[in-house]
Amino acid sequence: MPAWRLRDFHDDDLDRAIQIWDQNQQADESTGTFPLSEVVTSARSGGPAVVAVVGDELVGVAVAQAQGERGWIVLVALASAWRRRGIGSALIAEIERRLWAQGVRRIGALLAPGVTGTTALENSGYRSRAGLVFYEKVEQLGASDAGLLADLGGRMLPDGLWENLAGMESVKEAIERRIVLPLARPALAEQYGVRPPKAVILFGPPGTGKTSFARAVASRLQWPFVELFPSRLASSREGGLAVSLRETFTELAELETVVLFIDEVEEIAAARSGTAVDPSHGVTNELLKLIPGFRDHDDRLLICATNSVRRLDPAFLRPGRFDYVIPVGPPDPEARSAVWRRYLGPAAIHVDLDRLVAASAMFTPADIEFAARKGAQTAFEREVTQGDGAPAGTGDYLQAIEQTRPTLTDQALTDFAEDTEKFVRM
Repeated sequence: MPAWRLRDFHDDDLDRAIQIWDQNQQADESTGTFPLSEVVTSARSGGPAVVAVVGDELVGVAVAQAQGERGWIVLVALASAWRRRGIGSALIAEIERRLWAQGVRRIGALLAPGVTGTTALENSGYRSRAGLVFYEKVEQLGASDAGLLADLGGRMLPDGLWENLAGMESVKEAIERRIVLPLARPALAEQYGVRPPKAVILFGPPGTGKTSFARAVASRLQWPFVELFPSRLASSREGGLAVSLRETFTELAELETVVLFIDEVEEIAAARSGTAVDPSHGVTNELLKLIPGFRDHDDRLLICATNSVRRLDPAFLRPGRFDYVIPVGPPDPEARSAVWRRYLGPAAIHVDLDRLVAASAMFTPADIEFAARKGAQTAFEREVTQGDGAPAGTGDYLQAIEQTRPTLTDQALTDFAEDTEKFVRM
């Protein structure tokens, strides 16, 4: 049997430590009291952190933090093949030695009953205390998260984006019931046996509002919003797109909460050709491996959007990876009317809204926004040159509609109807 030894935690150990932590979370079906971001911060900021290695392989890790005379063991994680061999007890003994040296006199640990580390703690002389209730309130974005969020190109979105979504009420209602409410009210969801979603797909023609819905969900939950652009990932780091994906998901694991949005996901999850040399295989395989790990953590949501759900790899669409596959189709007349009102603002009282709605039958919300701005620009330029004070009217907007090429086509609508029949899961 190979001998194991203890040594200090190094930054190079982080990826392997996270893998072991993930394995323990899956085996114990527990997210742990101390989130991964806090564990990583403790390890990197000089808190006692020790690893067990066999040769060059990391097989166990323990991390603690000192707070005056009180110390907390925030992580004890062991590779499954190396449990029940005394490694956990040895890690705890070394952590204790370092905490005592810092003046700590009381060491505690918060663990769910029976999870990894409880046996090692009991063998090391720790005793559980009954009659205690653990209370917690989480600020969604701490100072340590802010820097990481900025590095990832993410941000906190302003309040009110959900309320500002105009039209598309049937889609909005479905997303609210299936996605937003279980995540916003997790205790009630648990009471009724509802598992909050971890990953969803939005599909539909370009310009129908998939990105707007993703941003609105993040705004409603007040979770950080991170959008991944496959084209940027491919050129931002060495090693190609697959490596960039893996490194980005590792960094995302340090955030307490996040809505991760991948638009045009078919670029990195298209159906594989079956040819071994196809370069897309590695990227698709990597994403397929990353999604289950992302799903293992609470307070995270992956939203993937695609204009062509039929182009996605069949393995990507299997139940278990995505909770819902939701269509976001073109706006009906009622929705177009609401979108026009939103973008016309006060000018809506000066136009025949019914004529604009009828004339824009093949328009997406993005098309309507463009036409509304174009009509307003026409009136603005007329005022600059003629100074007659006339506001933008129905004719201005009808002319803008005529000059705007609609995104929707008959073929796009046919494809969307077929995809809705075949792929919807909600």
